Amino acid sequence: MTATGAARVLAKRHRWAPVLLGSVQTTLIFTLAALAVPLPRIGRELDLERADLILLSAAYGLTFAGLVLFGGRLADRYGGRRALTAGLVLFAAASAAAPLAPGIVALLAARFAQGAGAALVAPAAMAVLRAVFPSPTDYGRAMATWGGLSVLGATAGNLLSGVISALLSWRWTFAVPLVVAVAALALTPRLLPDTAPNRHRRLDLPGALLATVGITLASYGLVVTEARPWSSAGVLVPLLGGTALFATFWYAEQLARDPLLPPRFLLDRRRALALTAIALSACGTAMTFVVLSLHLQQARDWSQLRTSAAFLPFAVALIASGRAAGPFIGRYGARAVTAAGLGTGAAGLVLLAFTGLDAHTWYAYGLLPGLVLLPAGTAASFAGAAVLATAGIPEQQTGLAGGVLNTAMEFGPTVLLAVLLTLGSDAWSLAATGAALAVVGLLHHRTK
Repeated sequence: MTATGAARVLAKRHRWAPVLLGSVQTTLIFTLAALAVPLPRIGRELDLERADLILLSAAYGLTFAGLVLFGGRLADRYGGRRALTAGLVLFAAASAAAPLAPGIVALLAARFAQGAGAALVAPAAMAVLRAVFPSPTDYGRAMATWGGLSVLGATAGNLLSGVISALLSWRWTFAVPLVVAVAALALTPRLLPDTAPNRHRRLDLPGALLATVGITLASYGLVVTEARPWSSAGVLVPLLGGTALFATFWYAEQLARDPLLPPRFLLDRRRALALTAIALSACGTAMTFVVLSLHLQQARDWSQLRTSAAFLPFAVALIASGRAAGPFIGRYGARAVTAAGLGTGAAGLVLLAFTGLDAHTWYAYGLLPGLVLLPAGTAASFAGAAVLATAGIPEQQTGLAGGVLNTAMEFGPTVLLAVLLTLGSDAWSLAATGAALAVVGLLHHRTK
């Protein structure tokens, strides 16, 4: 290939590769939220109990969160593009099987498989993104945009799933991840650069097993608290077992020659705060959709379409804030933007807690202000925190960084959400999440 031809290929990759990778990342989070609004309809159609619905809602997130650290190591070991392709194949196959499921067992299996595929795709996509933008400055700009894609995917999942299930069927919601996965598989060889594998890196299979089973068990134990009391064996056994396994994992990682998650990786104060900001922002967004979707359909007797329409200002504010976050980070710095975003998101959650759950309050007064402030803040905090969480990471650990980043994203809507929803009323849960965002924002502001 001539120098001119090589330059054209490189320019094409810089233009379209981020679009392809961003679409994939957005779709992974879309799939996490895709069953939230139509869940009651699925329960009626398949004759499911509350415990079945809770497990179905959490299945994708459980395997995603449990396997994503190992997926990041696989991406570092075998190369980002290879891991991305393998993950997309599994994700596409599961997305094709899910709408054909005749019952809860087949549907659960498909959702677990989707999460396993996503756990490989998400960190691999970040590894490929690093290859597209090898310059630290360019990669930092790309991560500022990347940080907002997850909350955008969650918003799109909640909005579109309600519309699709109301007009067609909940089974058609799986068409979105299937189409995106197939298109990504077709375009990957043409648009994405190959990434060199690191054959010298060990896979740390014992660490992977401990982390996967520990995270999955503990997350499951917290999720089922919605249907069972904390003192029940169904909660205590997985929760205590998962906690013990994860403690064993943390001890074993300090002794391993090539650990799955080097302990010093999380000991950096700025990175730890950034990951906390991501987890809390994801939790606040997920909680808002869960609480308000139920409130609008049950307390106000709104339809699925009207409920989805109520979140349109949320989506507009989210997109606007996400577009502005990159330039603001370039001007004021990622730390300042993250702190400001967390404070704004906290204000939105507190407003929703005190005015949004009154069935007699007008939408424009009780809900709209919070539905604008919250996404504006979380989009900014996601963008800034993504830059902080990946700053200064060597290229050979990009997959690891992607795994940790996505673990934080999944930790919020699963573990933190389950804990905070048990605090009492929905208003208290929203207010407590807002307070947590404000505290972490203040810590970011004070951290140098």
